[in-house]
Amino acid sequence: MSEDEIPMVPAERRAKPTLPRRFYERASVGPHEKGFAVLLDGRPVKTPARNPLAVRRRDIAEAMATEWEAQSSEIDPASMPLTRLVNSAIDRVDGETATAVRDDIVRHAAGDLIFYRAERPQSLIDAENRLWSPILAGAEKALGVRFMLAEGIVHVDQDRKALDAVERALSPYDALSLAALHSMTTLTGSALVALAVARGDLSAEKAWEAAHADEDWQMSQWGRDDAALEARANRWREMQAAALVLLGG
Repeated sequence: MSEDEIPMVPAERRAKPTLPRRFYERASVGPHEKGFAVLLDGRPVKTPARNPLAVRRRDIAEAMATEWEAQSSEIDPASMPLTRLVNSAIDRVDGETATAVRDDIVRHAAGDLIFYRAERPQSLIDAENRLWSPILAGAEKALGVRFMLAEGIVHVDQDRKALDAVERALSPYDALSLAALHSMTTLTGSALVALAVARGDLSAEKAWEAAHADEDWQMSQWGRDDAALEARANRWREMQAAALVLLGG
């Protein structure tokens, strides 16, 4: 199997796949008309849509090459979150598709995680306020709008002007950054958390803590959930890939 034929599909869509064997000796980075390309034994890698796996930033290309170099006798796309993210950006986030991605981030913002606060107990309310209120305040300052909060899970409508401000904030991002923002939004449940990371207001680690405020509180009350923590660790690798794109190494 050549590098052109490697299936790089989201991990959740694969059930006990037959993984392709590693066919190359060395992964590296080389110059490309689009910036820097991932090379396998000197040959450029292609995305699933047969586009060059090339990016403008050398640090991203080098991080992808590290993922390829880390493969053992088989190539497991689940262990290559950055490569999957870049593949998606190159093959899918362009033109009208980019508009759809922006629209989906705005839809997430309309029901953002940090808008919905616990009614009780006080210790959970305090945990949410500690982690979420600074992010909310930063978003309102950066976007020049106010957001509505709710107690419990009853939906609250956000002002259209607030959502329009979120949409405008997304307009400067290129396809790769937009893909990273979308990934981070879905991983955390919060477009405002993702935008805070993109602005440099919030580290990936603090964003991840904020995204799991409720889950961590539950474990503090009822004990460690090893299955949840294992799933979280897998998602954290996806989060790190998105953060590298948005913040650099």
